[in-house]
Amino acid sequence: MNPLKKLSLASSLVLISVSPAFAGVTISSPGNGTEVSSPLQLYAAASTCSSQSVNAMGFSLDSSTDTTVVDNNSVNARVSASTGKHTLHVKAWGDQGASCVTDVAFTVGNVVTTESSASASDTVSVSSPAKGASVTSPFALSAAASTCDSEGVSAMGYSLDSSTGTTVVDSTTVRATVTASTGKHTLHVKAWGRQGAACDTDVAITVTAQSTGSGSSSTISVSSPARGASVTSPFALSATDSTCESEAVTTMGYSLDSSSDTTVVDGKAVNAEVTAGSGAHTLHVKAWGKGVSCDADVAITVKGGSSTGTPSGGPSIASDAVSVSEIQTLSDWKAAHDTGGPGSSSGGMSIVSSPSLSDHARKFVTKYSKAGDERYSATFGDDTSATNFVYDGWVYVAGSAKDVANLEMDLNQVMPNGQTVIYGFQCDGYSGAWDYSENKGTPTKPNVTWVHSQAKCNVRDWSTNTWHHVQVSFSRSSTGKVTYKGVWLDGVEHSLNITVLSAYALGWSPTLVTNFQVDGVGSSGSMTLYLDKLVVYRW
Repeated sequence: MNPLKKLSLASSLVLISVSPAFAGVTISSPGNGTEVSSPLQLYAAASTCSSQSVNAMGFSLDSSTDTTVVDNNSVNARVSASTGKHTLHVKAWGDQGASCVTDVAFTVGNVVTTESSASASDTVSVSSPAKGASVTSPFALSAAASTCDSEGVSAMGYSLDSSTGTTVVDSTTVRATVTASTGKHTLHVKAWGRQGAACDTDVAITVTAQSTGSGSSSTISVSSPARGASVTSPFALSATDSTCESEAVTTMGYSLDSSSDTTVVDGKAVNAEVTAGSGAHTLHVKAWGKGVSCDADVAITVKGGSSTGTPSGGPSIASDAVSVSEIQTLSDWKAAHDTGGPGSSSGGMSIVSSPSLSDHARKFVTKYSKAGDERYSATFGDDTSATNFVYDGWVYVAGSAKDVANLEMDLNQVMPNGQTVIYGFQCDGYSGAWDYSENKGTPTKPNVTWVHSQAKCNVRDWSTNTWHHVQVSFSRSSTGKVTYKGVWLDGVEHSLNITVLSAYALGWSPTLVTNFQVDGVGSSGSMTLYLDKLVVYRW
């Protein structure tokens, strides 16, 4: 395949084509012309709008103003209306700016005042501790939430007794250990939707005693890394424990150097990839049983990286940054052949627990002919104001990398002026370098070009059947000039600091999109890759 095949093909980065399952908006409830009680249940969905893939929906009552927007291709919401006739406007927006609307007329016969509307707290599920439970401190907190006021959850958090001092977790689950004094307490567990909705639930507990377990390290078996070992980052952590202070172990965790920011996992084993900067570190491995805790410390030394880059702890992230975690688990991922390239391709996806760092990695199986390219894409927000981004994910190449030409990891963002910024970035097996995209034309007359940097990268040189950590830092100006600051591969930094124009007048509605594209090499072949723990920070 010609390594310059994409140099004038904007479609290779920004266009997402999907075979429509159905066109327009379908409303399954309420029925048109029916009489209902208020609040009523609205169910609607849309796959395509004017042949464009739907990335957002919304609804309004009687007036087209005050539209409630849902970052999804379906709506499931409770709607309150007064007695009488009404018209519900249900809307859908395509990923390239198209809009569709369907109206449904109905009559509210009565307003149910005794029904408690679906409360925000109903969306937050706390499996441990139980409400009213008596526990020993520290205790394990386990909670989850998938939606909040019909919005997909982007973050969760918790606090003890007061709503201040909330610990925020960028995930749809919370697993943590909480320390509290003896006595009665209220645990506040919270969830936030992608468009700003907030939900919470309170759990009243009584702490009966403080754990006196000294943390007998002999009960925890750490098989990797060995104590005193010299390792490279990221390194594999494997540890198990069945009992702690004669109590059955229910939860384990680990932290690096500090006892804060502990990563907690359910069960009697920890298997994780840990990233650390070069130098001496102490790995704290922990286990909890009913009312007791145990720990083991492992002293290690992280060796420096190769001469092609600088070992570091990763890109800088602002303290007030917003993030969306576990993007690989979102339900709106789509696969499409990149028609801007040669040949043909097809792709399949699934969520798997192995190989995985989080127990829910996304598996990509791509088949291609004549060096075909397959693009996998997901929408994860619609922030137009953010100007700084960090892409942070883990990639696993299964079996062999001989069929992988390029691995592309992009972001697309619509700015306040309506233009779309393409943050195009790929590991190029032809040039053996990290490439970035540049618009060498103008936003209205674009000429998208892949440019080779001086930072070396070739996916076919990556170790297979192991996880690789990819982090990219970039920012933009108000006019769409993008600065690619740096890229980190397995903890080794390559500084870039390259500024180019990358704005396009595409007419899109506000959106944030991530692309994970796999390009084939040669006449035909297949490739299996995995993506895990994908998080995008923005501020």
